[in-house]
Amino acid sequence: MAGSPRHSILIAARDEEDVIARAVAQARRTFPEATIVVADDGSRDATARRARDAGALVVSVPRLGKGEALNAAERAAPPGSLLLCDADVEGDLAPLAQASRDLAIGVFRVRVGGGFGVAKAAARHLLERRTARTFREPLSGQRYLSERALAACFPLASGFGCEVRMTIDAVQRGLDVGEIELELRHRRTGRDLAGFSHRGRQLVEAVLAAGPLAPNFRGNRIPVVGATVALGGLGAPRRIRYAVAGIALIGLIDDLFAGPERGWRGHLRSVNTTGVLKLVAIPIIGAVATRSAAKGLVVGLAANALNQLDTRPGRALKVFLLTSLLSPRAGCAGYRYVSVVLLPYDLRERVMLGDAGSNALGAVLGFQSVARQTSVGRWTVMGLLAGLNVLGERTSLGALIERLPGVREVDRLGRREYRL
Repeated sequence: MAGSPRHSILIAARDEEDVIARAVAQARRTFPEATIVVADDGSRDATARRARDAGALVVSVPRLGKGEALNAAERAAPPGSLLLCDADVEGDLAPLAQASRDLAIGVFRVRVGGGFGVAKAAARHLLERRTARTFREPLSGQRYLSERALAACFPLASGFGCEVRMTIDAVQRGLDVGEIELELRHRRTGRDLAGFSHRGRQLVEAVLAAGPLAPNFRGNRIPVVGATVALGGLGAPRRIRYAVAGIALIGLIDDLFAGPERGWRGHLRSVNTTGVLKLVAIPIIGAVATRSAAKGLVVGLAANALNQLDTRPGRALKVFLLTSLLSPRAGCAGYRYVSVVLLPYDLRERVMLGDAGSNALGAVLGFQSVARQTSVGRWTVMGLLAGLNVLGERTSLGALIERLPGVREVDRLGRREYRL
């Protein structure tokens, strides 16, 4: 790696003012021709300033998570392979770049500190299930990625799940992945509240990263948890419960296997898409559950309308919660409870509904709207929903919301607004 300008080093840091200058200097000595980028995850101390003083390029994000910070740093780096390392690590990382692997993972020869190994054991088990391989250090942040591995793994999964998902993506793409034992040292994390909190986040985010992911509007890959909406149906009427669960499943299929097509017209032109599956299946499920084709169409239109609104964190959940309170139905309160739990995580961009969640919650609104309506009321709602769907096909509903005073402020409430 030394001597080649086509490599970059990304140093992950948060509140590392005491060690960041040393980390930059160490990287410069080992790889004198490399571009050094510090991925600053919202440090509240002098980390960014000291990194710049040491000669590094600094890319800062507002405390989003390790994966998001590394994604932002990678976008600022020149083309070529990458070496990733944590700011508190000391030792020679050159063997990673010299290993001739697509993804080389650094393993500490001597490990000091740590908890009881729960997070690491869970991450190791996840990798065994997803890759059929066993890794000694599934959470190691010291990694070399070839250009092929970079293309396969970036953007990384969010938070501390980035390493686990990176390994999964590389193995599943058939790349050469291996661990390299190194003489490294790092700051100890003890068995105290801070240490257990850190490892708890590692555990949760590793589990989420091993599941379905989708890119959000910033280009970060976020865990898709919308299928959990189905849990809200435990107290709902049986037909509604099964219908919403089925719609969530169809939405999840779209989350996992969707192509580049967007909008009804794009899907209908391509015919064989997961969007066409939703277009046909959701109204049918609604019709079976309500025993009415007209009511099934209302359910389908409501499901698609909420999905069209799900383009910013928290937007679809806010619309669902506000609308569902206007037309409550006995037995459907569980869907509101699940939405209230998900809302803060969605707003902070830790998880996203995806089509699984937005279609399912939209369908719940559809079922609520047809429960007590007269024939005239049902056709009125159908016309309004059809108009909203057509409007969403022709223009951006999100842009429309941004132009409406009052609505715009409610939409932004609780969301982190920033630009990288």
